[in-house]
Amino acid sequence: MSGESRPVRVDLVAPPMAGHLHPVLGIAVRLAAEPDLAVRVVSTPGAAGVIAAAGVPGTALLAGADETLETVVNPPYRIGGNPRLLLRQFRAAMALQQRFRTELLADWGSAPPDLVIADFTLPAVGTAAQAVGVPWWTSHPSPCAIEGRSGPPAYCGGWRPGRTTLGRARDAAGRVAVRGFKRAAPRVAGVRLADLGASAVYRPDGTEAVYSPELVLALTPEAIEYPRTLPPSVRHVGPVLYTPPTGTPPLTLRAGRRHVLLTAGTHLPWHKQDLVDAARRAAVALPGVDLHVTLGGQHPHAALPSRTDAPENLFLHDVVDYAADLPRFDAVVHHGGSGVLGHTLAAGLPAVVWPVDYDQADHAVRLVDAGVALRLRRADELAGLLRRVLDEPSYAAAARAVAAQVAARPAVETIAALLRHRLASTRP
Repeated sequence: MSGESRPVRVDLVAPPMAGHLHPVLGIAVRLAAEPDLAVRVVSTPGAAGVIAAAGVPGTALLAGADETLETVVNPPYRIGGNPRLLLRQFRAAMALQQRFRTELLADWGSAPPDLVIADFTLPAVGTAAQAVGVPWWTSHPSPCAIEGRSGPPAYCGGWRPGRTTLGRARDAAGRVAVRGFKRAAPRVAGVRLADLGASAVYRPDGTEAVYSPELVLALTPEAIEYPRTLPPSVRHVGPVLYTPPTGTPPLTLRAGRRHVLLTAGTHLPWHKQDLVDAARRAAVALPGVDLHVTLGGQHPHAALPSRTDAPENLFLHDVVDYAADLPRFDAVVHHGGSGVLGHTLAAGLPAVVWPVDYDQADHAVRLVDAGVALRLRRADELAGLLRRVLDEPSYAAAARAVAAQVAARPAVETIAALLRHRLASTRP
């Protein structure tokens, strides 16, 4: 990327939530290694420490709003498909988006960047970029949510693609229903799209206006995705495997044992106690397996039994460094969040998926159909499902095959190549 005296400025924008911020940081770290790129990460004050630890420049907007943002995106209850809760969350999120857009435009002033890469949860960034004439890309860790012209819609509990005429008709009806809800949501929630710099939810060609018309970086392995007719801007690049430095020592894993990591990520505080309780029961049923529960920095309301009362093969951790420790396990129990999903696949590990909210059921069904996981529907199924993924070699073999594909084409290298191609094609 040489040939210009002035560095090409790239702003990467993400909310402070780990599943969205960490992939953007991974992209930023890679692009910052290019000699003629000036990279900056824009988020909120709550992300400042993580951005600094990544070694890239950062800018914080929405001063004083991190607590409000946390209550919006991480409520103490399940959102699911409840229209009332969805609309309440949408209304609160849009108020923050409007303020974020105003502050971002002020920050750019008369000298905006040359390219913006924004997490898909920040539609206001795209409209801000359009307002100042800057091209923008979308970073999307959950591309199952992108609407297509075929296949099942997302957020309906984890549908498989319809195989029969009736099944395909169901998928079509679901897509129409989702589209209708998205069109109605701003009006019902009392949100003016114009306040966000937008004129409509969909473009004239039917694609969703919240995503870049130029390039949408789909951050899951194509090997687990269903065949669907997606917008031409969507490019599957695979997971960005970035984990911020935690400063925690490596986990101590007992020799001669099989080890399972159980995690619900950094969100879902209301689910943490259920995870601990299920792990306790599974540990009793699996005396030959060590179960390690990480709470992502969020402790459950009830305390874990004391060491003298807990099964000797159950261990509780505040945080676990996925990059350093996850490959040392034999299997993972996770909620279907995009971050741990990507790390688990990259490590070649089979999984038990316990989806509880948002797009997690859509991820779960894809992992099951890819042969790399089993889905947990009731907590008392955990021990039996773990026996299967640990003892039946097909799950580990399928996971290793996906891992080989991820390793052969690192996402950050693909993204860097896409940017090099763009700069070469747009320079005079």
